[in-house]
Amino acid sequence: MNNKIILEYLSELSANNNREWYHEHKKENKEATVQFEQLVQELIYGIGTFDESVLHNVPKELTFKLVRDTRFSHDKSPYNPSFRAHISSMGKLPIPVGYYIMIKPKGGTFLGGGLFADMFSNATAMVRDYIVAHSDEWCNIISDTEFKKYFTVKGTALKNVPAGYDKEHPQAEFLKYKSWYLEHFITDEEVCDSAIFMKKAIEIFKAMKPFNDYLNNALKDFKMPTR
Repeated sequence: MNNKIILEYLSELSANNNREWYHEHKKENKEATVQFEQLVQELIYGIGTFDESVLHNVPKELTFKLVRDTRFSHDKSPYNPSFRAHISSMGKLPIPVGYYIMIKPKGGTFLGGGLFADMFSNATAMVRDYIVAHSDEWCNIISDTEFKKYFTVKGTALKNVPAGYDKEHPQAEFLKYKSWYLEHFITDEEVCDSAIFMKKAIEIFKAMKPFNDYLNNALKDFKMPTR
Protein backbone atom coordinates (compact mmCIF):
# COMPACT_ATOMS: atom_id res chain seq x y z
CA MET A 1 0.00 0.00 0.00
CA ASN A 2 1.54 3.26 -1.17
CA ASN A 3 -0.64 6.29 -0.49
CA LYS A 4 1.84 8.62 -2.16
CA ILE A 5 1.03 7.04 -5.54
CA ILE A 6 -2.65 7.81 -4.93
CA LEU A 7 -2.04 11.47 -4.13
CA GLU A 8 0.38 11.96 -7.03
CA TYR A 9 -2.10 10.58 -9.54
CA LEU A 10 -4.99 12.63 -8.19
CA SER A 11 -2.86 15.79 -8.20
CA GLU A 12 -2.04 15.23 -11.86
CA LEU A 13 -5.66 14.51 -12.71
CA SER A 14 -6.75 17.70 -10.92
CA ALA A 15 -4.27 19.72 -12.99
CA ASN A 16 -5.29 17.95 -16.22
CA ASN A 17 -9.00 17.37 -15.78
CA ASN A 18 -9.83 16.39 -19.36
CA ARG A 19 -10.63 13.17 -21.20
CA GLU A 20 -7.52 13.25 -23.35
CA TRP A 21 -5.14 13.26 -20.37
CA TYR A 22 -7.24 10.70 -18.50
CA HIS A 23 -7.16 8.18 -21.34
CA GLU A 24 -3.45 8.75 -21.98
CA HIS A 25 -2.68 7.86 -18.35
CA LYS A 26 -4.67 4.67 -17.86
CA LYS A 27 -1.58 2.92 -16.49
CA GLU A 28 -1.22 5.50 -13.72
CA ASN A 29 -4.95 5.29 -13.01
CA LYS A 30 -4.72 1.52 -12.63
CA GLU A 31 -1.73 1.78 -10.28
CA ALA A 32 -3.45 4.36 -8.09
CA THR A 33 -6.69 2.35 -8.07
CA VAL A 34 -4.84 -0.79 -6.94
CA GLN A 35 -3.22 1.17 -4.10
CA PHE A 36 -6.56 2.64 -3.02
CA GLU A 37 -8.27 -0.74 -3.01
CA GLN A 38 -5.43 -2.09 -0.87
CA LEU A 39 -5.94 0.82 1.50
CA VAL A 40 -9.69 0.08 1.69
CA GLN A 41 -8.94 -3.60 2.39
CA GLU A 42 -6.69 -2.62 5.29
CA LEU A 43 -9.41 -0.33 6.60
CA ILE A 44 -11.92 -3.20 6.44
CA TYR A 45 -9.59 -5.38 8.49
CA GLY A 46 -8.93 -2.57 10.98
CA ILE A 47 -12.57 -1.57 11.37
CA GLY A 48 -13.41 -5.27 11.66
CA THR A 49 -11.56 -5.42 14.98
CA PHE A 50 -14.40 -3.42 16.56
CA ASP A 51 -17.18 -3.79 13.96
CA GLU A 52 -17.31 -7.27 12.46
CA SER A 53 -20.29 -6.37 10.26
CA VAL A 54 -17.96 -4.90 7.60
CA LEU A 55 -15.57 -7.84 7.20
CA HIS A 56 -17.42 -9.49 4.31
CA ASN A 57 -16.94 -6.49 2.02
CA VAL A 58 -14.85 -6.50 -1.17
CA PRO A 59 -12.95 -3.21 -1.70
CA LYS A 60 -13.80 -2.64 -5.37
CA GLU A 61 -17.51 -2.93 -4.54
CA LEU A 62 -17.23 -0.05 -2.05
CA THR A 63 -15.58 2.56 -4.27
CA PHE A 64 -17.07 5.36 -6.36
CA LYS A 65 -16.22 6.34 -9.92
CA LEU A 66 -14.00 9.27 -10.81
CA VAL A 67 -16.36 10.25 -13.64
CA ARG A 68 -18.67 13.16 -12.74
CA ASP A 69 -22.28 13.64 -13.79
CA THR A 70 -22.08 17.13 -15.29
CA ARG A 71 -25.62 17.34 -16.70
CA PHE A 72 -26.89 19.72 -14.02
CA SER A 73 -23.61 21.34 -13.00
CA HIS A 74 -21.95 24.59 -14.06
CA ASP A 75 -18.63 22.80 -13.57
CA LYS A 76 -18.18 20.68 -16.70
CA SER A 77 -14.84 19.10 -15.73
CA PRO A 78 -15.39 15.39 -16.44
CA TYR A 79 -13.65 13.89 -13.40
CA ASN A 80 -13.77 14.18 -9.64
CA PRO A 81 -10.06 14.02 -8.66
CA SER A 82 -10.63 11.98 -5.51
CA PHE A 83 -10.83 8.34 -4.50
CA ARG A 84 -13.85 7.58 -2.32
CA ALA A 85 -15.31 4.57 -0.53
CA HIS A 86 -18.08 3.83 1.95
CA ILE A 87 -17.66 0.82 4.23
CA SER A 88 -20.76 -0.49 5.98
CA SER A 89 -22.58 -3.72 6.73
CA MET A 90 -24.42 -3.27 3.40
CA GLY A 91 -21.53 -2.01 1.32
CA LYS A 92 -21.52 1.46 -0.16
CA LEU A 93 -25.24 2.19 0.15
CA PRO A 94 -25.81 5.39 2.17
CA ILE A 95 -28.01 3.48 4.64
CA PRO A 96 -27.07 1.73 6.85
CA VAL A 97 -24.49 4.37 7.67
CA GLY A 98 -20.85 3.38 7.91
CA TYR A 99 -17.31 4.62 7.48
CA TYR A 100 -16.51 6.97 4.60
CA ILE A 101 -13.11 7.89 3.22
CA MET A 102 -12.19 10.43 0.58
CA ILE A 103 -8.59 10.84 -0.56
CA LYS A 104 -8.15 14.23 -2.24
CA PRO A 105 -4.92 16.26 -2.53
CA LYS A 106 -4.27 19.67 -1.00
CA GLY A 107 -6.03 19.01 2.30
CA GLY A 108 -9.22 17.56 0.89
CA THR A 109 -8.80 14.13 2.44
CA PHE A 110 -11.28 13.29 5.19
CA LEU A 111 -12.70 10.39 7.17
CA GLY A 112 -16.43 10.54 7.70
CA GLY A 113 -19.44 8.78 9.07
CA GLY A 114 -23.14 9.18 9.68
CA LEU A 115 -25.98 10.05 7.34
CA PHE A 116 -24.80 12.25 4.46
CA ALA A 117 -27.90 11.77 2.30
CA ASP A 118 -30.73 14.18 3.06
CA MET A 119 -32.91 13.25 0.06
CA PHE A 120 -34.70 10.47 1.98
CA SER A 121 -37.40 12.33 3.94
CA ASN A 122 -38.52 9.18 5.74
CA ALA A 123 -34.95 8.54 6.94
CA THR A 124 -34.75 12.11 8.24
CA ALA A 125 -38.04 11.64 10.10
CA MET A 126 -36.82 8.36 11.61
CA VAL A 127 -33.69 10.00 13.00
CA ARG A 128 -35.57 13.02 14.35
CA ASP A 129 -38.09 10.77 16.09
CA TYR A 130 -35.29 8.67 17.54
CA ILE A 131 -33.49 11.73 18.88
CA VAL A 132 -36.73 12.86 20.54
CA ALA A 133 -37.16 9.46 22.17
CA HIS A 134 -33.47 8.90 23.04
CA SER A 135 -32.28 12.40 23.85
CA ASP A 136 -29.95 11.46 26.71
CA GLU A 137 -28.16 8.82 24.67
CA TRP A 138 -27.60 11.31 21.85
CA CYS A 139 -26.23 13.85 24.30
CA ASN A 140 -23.89 11.28 25.86
CA ILE A 141 -22.48 10.26 22.47
CA ILE A 142 -21.77 13.74 21.11
CA SER A 143 -20.39 15.03 24.42
CA ASP A 144 -18.01 12.08 24.92
CA THR A 145 -14.39 13.20 25.24
CA GLU A 146 -13.09 10.84 22.54
CA PHE A 147 -15.86 11.92 20.16
CA LYS A 148 -15.21 15.64 20.72
CA LYS A 149 -11.49 15.06 20.14
CA TYR A 150 -12.25 14.44 16.46
CA PHE A 151 -15.77 15.58 15.59
CA THR A 152 -18.60 18.04 15.66
CA VAL A 153 -21.92 17.00 14.14
CA LYS A 154 -22.53 18.53 10.71
CA GLY A 155 -25.46 18.42 8.33
CA THR A 156 -27.87 20.37 6.16
CA ALA A 157 -30.46 22.01 8.38
CA LEU A 158 -33.67 23.99 8.40
CA LYS A 159 -33.84 27.47 9.92
CA ASN A 160 -36.46 26.37 12.44
CA VAL A 161 -37.51 23.22 14.25
CA PRO A 162 -39.95 21.49 11.85
CA ALA A 163 -43.66 21.30 12.56
CA GLY A 164 -44.65 18.50 14.88
CA TYR A 165 -41.54 18.74 17.06
CA ASP A 166 -41.11 20.57 20.36
CA LYS A 167 -39.15 23.79 19.88
CA GLU A 168 -38.08 23.53 23.52
CA HIS A 169 -36.76 19.98 23.23
CA PRO A 170 -33.21 19.62 24.72
CA GLN A 171 -31.92 18.58 21.28
CA ALA A 172 -34.05 21.06 19.31
CA GLU A 173 -31.01 22.31 17.39
CA PHE A 174 -30.38 18.83 16.00
CA LEU A 175 -34.06 18.34 15.15
CA LYS A 176 -33.57 21.05 12.52
CA TYR A 177 -31.10 18.83 10.70
CA LYS A 178 -32.00 16.80 7.60
CA SER A 179 -28.71 14.88 7.71
CA TRP A 180 -26.25 14.16 10.51
CA TYR A 181 -22.67 13.40 9.63
CA LEU A 182 -19.05 13.65 10.78
CA GLU A 183 -15.88 14.75 8.98
CA HIS A 184 -12.30 14.68 10.19
CA PHE A 185 -9.77 16.12 7.74
CA ILE A 186 -6.28 14.70 7.25
CA THR A 187 -3.24 16.51 5.81
CA ASP A 188 -1.42 15.27 2.71
CA GLU A 189 1.66 14.66 4.85
CA GLU A 190 -0.30 12.32 7.14
CA VAL A 191 -1.81 10.52 4.16
CA CYS A 192 1.61 9.90 2.59
CA ASP A 193 2.87 8.03 5.65
CA SER A 194 0.76 4.92 5.09
CA ALA A 195 1.41 3.34 8.49
CA ILE A 196 0.63 6.49 10.48
CA PHE A 197 -2.42 7.19 8.34
CA MET A 198 -3.85 3.71 8.85
CA LYS A 199 -3.34 3.81 12.61
CA LYS A 200 -5.02 7.22 12.85
CA ALA A 201 -7.87 6.24 10.54
CA ILE A 202 -8.76 3.21 12.64
CA GLU A 203 -8.70 5.31 15.83
CA ILE A 204 -11.01 7.89 14.25
CA PHE A 205 -13.44 5.33 12.85
CA LYS A 206 -13.56 3.57 16.22
CA ALA A 207 -14.43 6.89 17.89
CA MET A 208 -17.35 7.41 15.49
CA LYS A 209 -18.84 3.92 15.90
CA PRO A 210 -21.28 4.86 18.73
CA PHE A 211 -22.59 7.69 16.54
CA ASN A 212 -23.06 5.34 13.59
CA ASP A 213 -24.70 2.73 15.82
CA TYR A 214 -27.15 5.32 17.12
CA LEU A 215 -28.19 6.35 13.61
CA ASN A 216 -28.44 2.76 12.45
CA ASN A 217 -30.73 1.96 15.37
CA ALA A 218 -32.89 4.88 14.29
CA LEU A 219 -32.86 3.64 10.69
CA LYS A 220 -33.29 -0.09 11.28
CA ASP A 221 -36.70 -0.12 9.51
CA PHE A 222 -35.58 2.04 6.59
CA LYS A 223 -35.99 0.55 3.12
CA MET A 224 -34.03 1.92 0.18
CA PRO A 225 -36.38 3.20 -2.55
CA THR A 226 -36.66 0.92 -5.57
CA ARG A 227 -36.31 2.39 -9.03
